Amino acid sequence: MADNWLWMSAGDLGRGIGAGTIDPVDLTEAYLDAAETHPESARIYARITRPRAVAEAKAAAVRAKGGCRVGPLDGVPISWKDLFDTAGIETEAGSALLKDRQPKSDAEVLVSATFQGLVCLGKTHMSELAFSGLGLNPITATPPNVNSPDAVPGGSSSGAAASVAHGLAAAGIGSDTGGSVRVPSAWNDLVGLKTTHGRLSLKGVVPLAARFDTVGPLCRTVEDAALLLAALEGGKPADLGGATLAGTRFLVLENVLTDTRETPAAAFETALSKLAAAGARIDRRAIPELDEAQSMSALLYTAEAWGTWRERIESDPDAMFARIRDRFQSGAAFTASDYIAAWQRLDAIRASVRAQIAGYDALVLPTTPNMPPEAERLLQDDDYYVTENLMTLRNTRYGNLLDGAALTLPTGTPSAGIMFIGKPMGEERLLRIGAAAEHALT
Repeated sequence: MADNWLWMSAGDLGRGIGAGTIDPVDLTEAYLDAAETHPESARIYARITRPRAVAEAKAAAVRAKGGCRVGPLDGVPISWKDLFDTAGIETEAGSALLKDRQPKSDAEVLVSATFQGLVCLGKTHMSELAFSGLGLNPITATPPNVNSPDAVPGGSSSGAAASVAHGLAAAGIGSDTGGSVRVPSAWNDLVGLKTTHGRLSLKGVVPLAARFDTVGPLCRTVEDAALLLAALEGGKPADLGGATLAGTRFLVLENVLTDTRETPAAAFETALSKLAAAGARIDRRAIPELDEAQSMSALLYTAEAWGTWRERIESDPDAMFARIRDRFQSGAAFTASDYIAAWQRLDAIRASVRAQIAGYDALVLPTTPNMPPEAERLLQDDDYYVTENLMTLRNTRYGNLLDGAALTLPTGTPSAGIMFIGKPMGEERLLRIGAAAEHALT
């Protein structure tokens, strides 16, 4: 039975605890044992927090027996990306620059999740300082891709995805600045939710570019995403009952389809046909202003990232993976006036595009235009690294540039996801769409 637990959804595990058929301590021990003995454990978990997990599970067991559970996921064990502060436990954000950094308190979203009864299994590996969509990290570890042992897992929430995909956590919590929840979710056949900027607290989260940083779950089902969002903010989960695609309107963003590679393109078109068969109306057109927004990404992201990390990086530049360091340092080429003007233009583009797509329930596009690249080639070939990293994040970045809620679902083709970009603060509506789409795609 314990082996089956490792592959159940977080929602089903929570229901089992509520029904008395799953003991939270036994469940947590099963995950801890699996995480500690898995052959790829050291590449997935930066550190396992067994004492904390067992203590939290015991408290959940007492609540379950007393009939006073504090939430639907009370007693369910999950993992946390290693940029969420954990009191008395190292939080290093995948970088030697932060080696042995030990916060005094938990990140605010971790506090909220703990109040909701979630069990912290440990901290997962990630791209260095969260500044890559590939998941390649020769400084700490590169987690495995569940579909291809020679490929990268996607980043920057790479270990979060691997922990779920390999049955070592019921769900993972990551961050998404340009695609860091959605890319590893797509490449490991998971559901990933990028929340609207500001919906979830960033207090106690190691920053990359604070004006784009968001928090979100990587999980097995859309229901799990809804339950985890509620736990992270201490609210009520979206009502997914009766969700349907009948009457929904989707706009396929044709800007991104011209150079999408064969496998993700075919998976996307097959998925679209299933959505249409389930009642969705699908239109197609390009929005040129979004290409302009993409062209400003290097300025908007790297200027803020360099401004945030310059002092620390300059103190010990050789401690970093050179390609990540170079990406940070590229932000030095921009002036403050460049940055301010770009943000003013982006705000105008956001307003214009939101008006143009107001009649649609979501933009729809392949989560990534490429498949997971080979890890070894990325290390050996500079041009390949740059090309693949930029392409990997291109589609997901539209969601961050628009500041919409965004959801990726598996298509059924390994490592090929379909992404829905909804309205800012529109997570509940997007999750209902996702629940209906999930049913249509399976």
